[in-house]
Amino acid sequence: MRIDGRNANDLRYTTIETNTIEFSDGSAIISTGATKVLCTASVEEKVPSFLSGQNTGWITAEYSMLPGSTNPRSPRGNQRKGRSQEIQRLIGRSLRAGIDLSLLGERTITVDCDVLQADGGTRTAAITGGYVALKIAINSLINQGLISNDLLATNIAATSVGIMNGSILMDLCYEEDSKADADFNIVMGKDNLFVEIQGSAEGRRFSRNSVETILDISAQGITDLFNIQDDALSGLKNTG
Repeated sequence: MRIDGRNANDLRYTTIETNTIEFSDGSAIISTGATKVLCTASVEEKVPSFLSGQNTGWITAEYSMLPGSTNPRSPRGNQRKGRSQEIQRLIGRSLRAGIDLSLLGERTITVDCDVLQADGGTRTAAITGGYVALKIAINSLINQGLISNDLLATNIAATSVGIMNGSILMDLCYEEDSKADADFNIVMGKDNLFVEIQGSAEGRRFSRNSVETILDISAQGITDLFNIQDDALSGLKNTG
């Protein structure tokens, strides 16, 4: 049994609450265990200069940890800038993988992911919740007749997997993550194609067979996350 009583292949209890922020085009709060991330999506009728005139859109992301999200307090500002930039690039890449940008028109959707409470897995939670906020924003554009409903190709979700004392564990909380011999972040589409695989040995090196097992386990967990996303979106108008 694990620290919180889960089995090795179990996700933490995960919920997604939609339309949590009135003035964004799409919003969601994802809670996975004690980790909570607020995701908002905002549409702008313009694209970055490198895409101007190409009749295509862009999806980008920003990520931050609120000062009270950790104990001790997480400093506000640039103290964690390098880590935040790496994570927000991952979120942006992941969400773009599920979109046909050519159908978005010359629009930018920015997905802001703000960690309200951090207990491990914040980047993967941000991707999973960020997809829901993005989907709601895109639904709004569809309902206004501005874009085609073929824009979203697939759900995108993510989870973490770690190796700890020889055991492979899914969806690590912070205490597990801090002690893991190796940890991975896996991003996948609902079409069962992987978007990104990040893995590194923090202590002991890992085998190729371990990687195969990690991909199998993560695919099972991410499939459960797709169902949670779809359930959260099911009551919304024109969810595609």
